[in-house]
Amino acid sequence: MKNRLYITLLLVALALCARAETIVLHTGARVQGTIVFQNEEVVIVRDAEGARFQYPRADIQVILAEAETQEEEAPVEEEKIETPKKAQILLELAGGGAVNPGAQNGGAASVDLLVGTHHIGNKHIFIGAGLGYHGIFMGEKYNFLPIQVALRMPVLEQKHAPVFGVSAGYGIGLSKDYRGGIYASLDFGYRYQFNPKSAFAITFNVQFQQAKVAVTEVLDGNEFTNYSGRSLVMPGVKLALYF
Repeated sequence: MKNRLYITLLLVALALCARAETIVLHTGARVQGTIVFQNEEVVIVRDAEGARFQYPRADIQVILAEAETQEEEAPVEEEKIETPKKAQILLELAGGGAVNPGAQNGGAASVDLLVGTHHIGNKHIFIGAGLGYHGIFMGEKYNFLPIQVALRMPVLEQKHAPVFGVSAGYGIGLSKDYRGGIYASLDFGYRYQFNPKSAFAITFNVQFQQAKVAVTEVLDGNEFTNYSGRSLVMPGVKLALYF
């Protein structure tokens, strides 16, 4: 009975000694294997191929058991970075002059609301569509409702960057005295990126609106109404907010 107990204890001790361990040296190097002998001065390790290596105890920083090594070397999950939503609203306010070549000049003001995407290929490029309300004052007041598609692109992917933009569409006339026509816009200026989602821009802006204005003529006592084509050009300054 006692012999069996001794044999059992010996087998357990051998099993414990045979555990794979990792020796971490002060140099940062790691040695994996089974410790076959150790005392206060040296540690002898046998690697997986059976070769033995001896290390002075003074050169060893720490000895890790297999379970500790696996826990230490377990991959750490990378922190997930939330990608900002790509849908975005662009609000633009513009004001300036109004020019009708060969006719009376005046002023103009406009507001546009566009919806689109702000990230194209990891770039802060806005592509969207929407509508606006444009008022033109040239002796008479002309109001248009432009339906448009738009592109706004910074020249550099930096917090402070030049930006340019183009818009195109059709401006609907809001009075029976005139009809709308082709609408276009060109912008160039400066943009400041608050964060991945929000930005502010101030640009020099030139808008073009084609219109047909009703002209009444009297011939032989009879009134005839015709529509005369006009090209309205509105240079000015535009403020834009992306959010």
